[in-house]
Amino acid sequence: MSAFQNIGVVGAGMMGSEIALVFALGGHPTLISDQSRDAAERAVERLHGVLDRGLPRGFWTAEAAEGARRNLTVVDGLDAYGDRDLVIEAVFEDEAMKRGVFQRLDAILAPRAGIASNTSSISITTLSAAVSETRRQRFVGTHFFSPVSRMRLVEVIPAADSDPGFVQAVSDALIAIGKGPIRVKDVVGFAVNRLLHALVIESIRLVEEGVCSPADIDQACKLGLGHPIGPFELMDNTQNSLSLSVHEILHRAYGERFLPQPLLRQMVAAGYNGRKAGRGWHRYGENGKRI
Repeated sequence: MSAFQNIGVVGAGMMGSEIALVFALGGHPTLISDQSRDAAERAVERLHGVLDRGLPRGFWTAEAAEGARRNLTVVDGLDAYGDRDLVIEAVFEDEAMKRGVFQRLDAILAPRAGIASNTSSISITTLSAAVSETRRQRFVGTHFFSPVSRMRLVEVIPAADSDPGFVQAVSDALIAIGKGPIRVKDVVGFAVNRLLHALVIESIRLVEEGVCSPADIDQACKLGLGHPIGPFELMDNTQNSLSLSVHEILHRAYGERFLPQPLLRQMVAAGYNGRKAGRGWHRYGENGKRI
């Protein structure tokens, strides 16, 4: 039995909504909210489609899918989270925005409730400073990978004051819903993003130099390296503006090896933000399918 039964997720974007989905599939009553109720309701409608598509592929059973539909509940805001045992934050990768969420949650949650951040690059210790000293013992980083419903890895990152027993309980809860957590030290970018974005930045350099096209590099990574998705497809799926933001954070921490590339800056400035925008490194139709 997980130490956490009632789950809350703050943020209903691609990451947050699917984090809510995997906990709901795992049998947890799960609340989800966003900046507007309409945005959260649209996200849950999309999740119903994810559940339908996953059934014929055997990703989950019909019984689990129906249970997940019942377990997902849209709420208007953070005031509804007072009975949650664990709340996962998955808002935009902006430190000030995240700290504001944590400060509000700290005042709303019961003393024994825990908070986890899905940040991909910001220090967990720095974020934990937004809550009271007592709550910092029950604060941890849980970096999921997209698409969360398919990718098993979660980086679990303790903050300086995280209680080891709480960190282990979070890892156990992740294992119980089918994830494969790894423990990572609280350094900027953690482990996987440092590896991933070194590859992404070099991929952009290859395009800038005219060595390969984005489509060819995607194909090379899938057929030659065994990756399930190429770096340019991945950037389009998660939004190019997010990649640029991560590169800027890594550059400040580690210097020239993570210098954001001019071509990525141009793409973001032009609004070529990826699949949702209809144009990124690839082009997409109204249904979001690549053309």
